[in-house]
Amino acid sequence: MSGNLNDLIKYRIERAYETLADALLLADSGRWNSCINRLYYASFYSVNALLLKNNFQTHTHNGCKTKFHSEFVKTGIIEKKFGKLYSDLFDWRQEEDYADFISFDQETVVPLLEQTESLIKEIEKLLK
Repeated sequence: MSGNLNDLIKYRIERAYETLADALLLADSGRWNSCINRLYYASFYSVNALLLKNNFQTHTHNGCKTKFHSEFVKTGIIEKKFGKLYSDLFDWRQEEDYADFISFDQETVVPLLEQTESLIKEIEKLLK
């Protein structure tokens, strides 16, 4: 992809919403583990857009999480509940990808759909 920084930021937000839509499809099919994965990536794309907008570059998922917390959550720019959501999704995605016998269920995952959408919208507000 070619373009400037604003194009990349816009692309990341679009990817966040597209990935959230994928999570909804997976939820409709009862694919809870895969849904967690997509929710994490939806939040990751939006957090990454926020970091780019503020001239922070990270090279790992953990680096992205660390910079998001230090620059936006701990400073009060982003509510702590969103920081916790992002950290939980990060951890659960790791578990789902690498641990055996991990099984998420509807009761756990369904509330995360709306929470993740709220996180993306909150970040989108900060990008304007």
